[in-house]
Amino acid sequence: MTDPALVADIKKAVDALFDDEVSFLQELVRFPSQRGEEQTAQDFMADAFRRRGYGVDQFAVDVDAIKDHPGFSPVTISYDNVFNVVATHRPKTLTGKSLILNGHMDVVPLGPVDMWADPPYSAKVDGDWLYGRGGGDMKAGIAAYLFAMDALKSLGKQPAAPVYMQSVVEEECTGNGALACLVRGYRADAAVIPEPTQTKLVRANVGVIWFQVAVKGVPVHVAVAGEGANAIEASYDLMKALKGLEARWNERRHGMPYFKDHPHPININVGKIVGGDWASSVPAWCTFDARAAIYPGWEPAEAAKEIEAVLAEASRSNRFLANNPPSVAYNGFFAKGYVLEEGTQAEKTLAEAHLATVDPDFEGVVMPAYLDGRVFMLYGDTPCLVYGPYAENIHGFNERVSLASVKRITASIACFIADWCGLEDA
Repeated sequence: MTDPALVADIKKAVDALFDDEVSFLQELVRFPSQRGEEQTAQDFMADAFRRRGYGVDQFAVDVDAIKDHPGFSPVTISYDNVFNVVATHRPKTLTGKSLILNGHMDVVPLGPVDMWADPPYSAKVDGDWLYGRGGGDMKAGIAAYLFAMDALKSLGKQPAAPVYMQSVVEEECTGNGALACLVRGYRADAAVIPEPTQTKLVRANVGVIWFQVAVKGVPVHVAVAGEGANAIEASYDLMKALKGLEARWNERRHGMPYFKDHPHPININVGKIVGGDWASSVPAWCTFDARAAIYPGWEPAEAAKEIEAVLAEASRSNRFLANNPPSVAYNGFFAKGYVLEEGTQAEKTLAEAHLATVDPDFEGVVMPAYLDGRVFMLYGDTPCLVYGPYAENIHGFNERVSLASVKRITASIACFIADWCGLEDA
């Protein structure tokens, strides 16, 4: 930021509104918004945008509209109740650069609720921490960008360029929500996604593939178990083979920009397994769902061929699977990774905003998890800055986000908007 007085005013405005921001975040966290349950939270966001005077576009994610796009990920569930919300700010006079502020509303499943210290959607505040599923990943980021705009408005200012605030679905499983916004026509000169990155900027991000392996067996009575073929036990060998592939892919990191110093960027995770019908019968079936990371520059289709080849090779050592190999279906992410090349003007602007409001260090990190940034970087020709608050236990029990970091990120985003978009009187 070139104007220290404006920075000071923005920080004061964020501070003055922060109790309201925390209350807003608590209310948002209390909406259950797992896959297929996002609509009440999205209605809440649409109302919040409308009350602030923004134009609101609340639209269903249409699979037919995006299924032929190269960034599409296959889906196996109905999208009948899957909606995005986009709010649009339009300036009186266009003098600055346009911006997308993006966040995802969907959250991951809870796991056993009795293993949480407090109810998962309690939004409990204890000292600096706000607890609850989705608080860190990433409803705090949505609150941050919304209240960054509020802070500017409280100073009698507004962006002098279009700003599109996106609350999207499907980030935790396909990325199709952000893609649907792109296909609908929402584009800008830069994008910011306040994911919980510990106040660091994501420099490079892996791609992700979801797949389900279906294994057959031969059911017999357990008294003659050796005469059957146990589909669950056969699945163990296939999983072991996938871990071998994971090790080999991790060895390739040494030739990958930004990943060569990461100790373990590639994870192939078996996240769900179902099989069998009866404890005294050899199981005739088993399915397991897995997630694999891939490096930026790798094509998901080519990586999928490697996965299938590894499973086929492992099957040949099993007397039943050798002639009845498992089938593989792709049921979610089929997404490429990306690299944010250094030196963009958007990054320089964010670095200045960060240094003015957060702390003296502005670091880049690699992210071995999926991010919607790939939609903007690969298909929108838009520099995407994934940068957000400090959170712990995301996707785990007792997820929590640091409120002090949320305040700092809110101020940083407001300063970025002021510089990137320019300001005019509200």
